[in-house]
Amino acid sequence: MILVEITNAVALVTLNRPEAMNALSRALRAELHKTLSALDADPEVKVIVLTGAGDRAFTAGLDLKELGEDPDGLKAANATEPSENPAWAVIACNKPVIGAINGVAITGGFEVALACDVLICSTRARFADTHARVGITPGWGLSQKLSRLIGPYRAKELSLTGNFLDAETAYAWGLANRVVAPEDLIPTALKLASDMAQIEVGMLTTYKAMIDEGYELSLREGLELEQKRSRTHNKGVTPDMVEQRRAGIQARGRAQ
Repeated sequence: MILVEITNAVALVTLNRPEAMNALSRALRAELHKTLSALDADPEVKVIVLTGAGDRAFTAGLDLKELGEDPDGLKAANATEPSENPAWAVIACNKPVIGAINGVAITGGFEVALACDVLICSTRARFADTHARVGITPGWGLSQKLSRLIGPYRAKELSLTGNFLDAETAYAWGLANRVVAPEDLIPTALKLASDMAQIEVGMLTTYKAMIDEGYELSLREGLELEQKRSRTHNKGVTPDMVEQRRAGIQARGRAQ
């Protein structure tokens, strides 16, 4: 159900249930948490790219067929354990997670996409929040994260209609970092991950946490958090360390 390829400190993780539009069954949710936890602890991995198998779906969200056969299945919509809540499984990962959105990301799948740190979309990508049409309310973060990313007016338009949002509009609204042709999706995501992987993993996780935790605060509180974290981290940085890295930065700048 999960495919993993590791190359040059980058792990490509693929949700592999294309016949079910990569729907998040209980088994797949547990396996995703197990996989991400292992990669987060793996010293050979710095960055993770998350995508779906096939070209139809990133993930269609909770497996509605499974839910219909399980009286307790809807409890998953409000699960807080990462083994049951795939959005939290992604958020709990300390390393950067790049979402490579290859097709539709619907409802719970939309929530998993929103949990990623960066979104690269295929032109085939589409997003939809169908919670209201199904008759349930979101429990994996969509009602709060979406409005913070695209504003409350646009979030209400999507969530109160269940309409689909195409990739180009998602990009225009600031939901996606970029949109590329389907054949360029994985190469583009892997290239971005490779750029990140040139940085020491401790720096990646420290900076990611600073951005994420500061975003949840007011600006003043965020600035205070930055100062506190910066003072602690920068005490361990010496002029020699900066000089050694300066040459590499200059060379990279000339090459770009």
